[in-house]
Amino acid sequence: MDLLLEGLKKAIEMVLAADPIIVEITLRTLKVSMTAIIISTLIGIPLGMFLGLVKFPGRKLILVIINIGMGLPPVVAGLWITLLLWRSGPLGDYSLLYTETAIIIAQTLVSLPIVTALTATAFQQINEKMILQVKALGATRLQLVWILMKESKLALLAAIIAGFGRVIAEVGAAMMVGGNISGDTRILTTSIVMEVSKGNFDIALALSFILMTLAFLITFLLTFLQQRKRSHE
Repeated sequence: MDLLLEGLKKAIEMVLAADPIIVEITLRTLKVSMTAIIISTLIGIPLGMFLGLVKFPGRKLILVIINIGMGLPPVVAGLWITLLLWRSGPLGDYSLLYTETAIIIAQTLVSLPIVTALTATAFQQINEKMILQVKALGATRLQLVWILMKESKLALLAAIIAGFGRVIAEVGAAMMVGGNISGDTRILTTSIVMEVSKGNFDIALALSFILMTLAFLITFLLTFLQQRKRSHE
């Protein structure tokens, strides 16, 4: 208990003192996590809608693969990205390994299946009679998509929340592809692992409190938006 209180005290001191290193790490964590979830949302929601609404040969197999991807171990994702970005790898010429971009790619890889699968599930549950009724009223394809998105907005926000929860807590892939380089690729999760390995449990706890606060605030805002939309229905 004393250690927890010391960590909380240390976290408050770091925040109040606006420690430049902590501010830098926190802002970088926000930057890479938000970028990754935005990319996952822009790709995953349209892909999930397509898989949920359109029937074609091989769709079930694709859905199985995506559902398996929801449980993809981050270290496996990190390994794949490392092999792709390694000097002798297919993308080695771009020198992306041990950069923020590499972390964003890895975090996108682990969050994209979550957003896609949950979106596909939501659209599979839409009553086909409703789709036929909207079409019968003369709605264009874009209008139909917009109406269905409004109908499923709670589920879509839930998918985004779940995807964000995955990226903000991710450490294995970020450590592997980012290298935890001070001033370049160090984020809150990798900093916590580093401080624990050095035996600095008070600093590690302080960083964990900052990370949990960050995750709570963003998740709270997304959940508030989700429930606010529900209350207006």
